[in-house]
Amino acid sequence: MATESALQRQDSKIRIESWLARADERSLADNVRKGLTSRVKQLPPKHFYDERGSALFERICDLPEYYLTRAEREILTERAEVIVSATEAGELVELGSGSPDKARLLLDAMFARGALVRYVPVDVSEAALTDAAAELASEYEGLQIHGVVADFERQLDRMPQADGTPRVVALLGSTIGNFPPASRRALLAQIATLLGASDRLLIGADLVKDPAVLEAAYNDSQGVTAEFNRNILYVINRELDGDFDPPAFEHVAFFDPRQEWMEMRLRARRKMTVRIADLGLEVSFARREEVRTEISAKFTRARLRSDLAAAGLEVREWYTDDEERFALAVAGLLG
Repeated sequence: MATESALQRQDSKIRIESWLARADERSLADNVRKGLTSRVKQLPPKHFYDERGSALFERICDLPEYYLTRAEREILTERAEVIVSATEAGELVELGSGSPDKARLLLDAMFARGALVRYVPVDVSEAALTDAAAELASEYEGLQIHGVVADFERQLDRMPQADGTPRVVALLGSTIGNFPPASRRALLAQIATLLGASDRLLIGADLVKDPAVLEAAYNDSQGVTAEFNRNILYVINRELDGDFDPPAFEHVAFFDPRQEWMEMRLRARRKMTVRIADLGLEVSFARREEVRTEISAKFTRARLRSDLAAAGLEVREWYTDDEERFALAVAGLLG
């Protein structure tokens, strides 16, 4: 049961709850201490997404090399009406919502059917969530928006209860690929608790493909992804009084063919010691030592089906873009 009080802002159409005031601060501190004192240094990618990081990621989505967003939007543009018709959904819960561009395609389809009741965006960036909520509230007559500022990996118990309206819970953008296999299945099992018999999970998955295409998507020519990667160091400096010199770290991204995932790392350009005052921590880096900041697993249909089955879910529908670079799977509870 949730015991922490939410900070709430509410009007007749929009309700915003924030659960991150203390929980996220603890999470960042714990993750940084554990990750930077491990034998192999690593930091979780969820900490990229402060206001600056969210803005950088929006720029990444428009880069010519970054096909993922365009491919997923292509599927949604062609299939949103079919997905909504099959699910009879009137509520959309979007985990890691960010920009409302993709959600709007599903909301449009629900609205056209006269079924749209509620949108529940969930994001760690309160500014991005609030802006999106205000934008959408003005577009859809009668739409109720219940925004949740939370880390969905840890705080799914903060989600509003279903009210009997069939819901689609969406985890788009191949966000599921940021989790290693055991954590991925555990998260999917948690998400399954949000579903009733008539509800569905809509999950985006980047597919296995030519490594050259994958590596280009994470090493863009404009250097936006590199700056996004380094943003995690700016977050640590600001939130934990660190003294990282972010330009002293080189962006590295490569495909691991054995694991079939992309990795992003930060590589120290020189030997240095970093102090993180709020943790009373000093961290030494050798020249060219690396910190892993993200994995992004790539999927086959069989792999995603297996992950979903381990969480008590089964694939009901499977859609890809014309070039079969990306997939959207619609899943429901087993049985």
